[in-house]
Amino acid sequence: MRNHTPYKPLISYVFLGALLAGPAYADPPVIEQVRISPGGDTWRIDVTIRHPDTGWDHYADGWRVLDMNGKELGMRVLHHPHENEQPFTRSLSGVVIPEGATQVQIQARDNVDGWNESTTIVDLN
Repeated sequence: MRNHTPYKPLISYVFLGALLAGPAYADPPVIEQVRISPGGDTWRIDVTIRHPDTGWDHYADGWRVLDMNGKELGMRVLHHPHENEQPFTRSLSGVVIPEGATQVQIQARDNVDGWNESTTIVDLN
């Protein structure tokens, strides 16, 4: 008698189907524009982001200012999706940038994929 396992291929197809039916991740948030203005000892930073927000399940939920070594200088949390407002601009005031710095980095994130791997470098001049 031959050992026949008819369920093995079925299990493979079920597993493959589960993988394919998983959530479709959208593109990471894209920083389209950054405006930086000094205000005494601190800076105001306005960041325009585009992200294909789909609602509470997947949306751009923040951005941060980093020095050129990757140290966080400030963070703007975005508390809700902006699916009907693309691109959108949000500001952060009171950011302390170390004296002598000539550039900073801006990095965006979304609530599914986390921090975008790339940053936008901004000159302070």
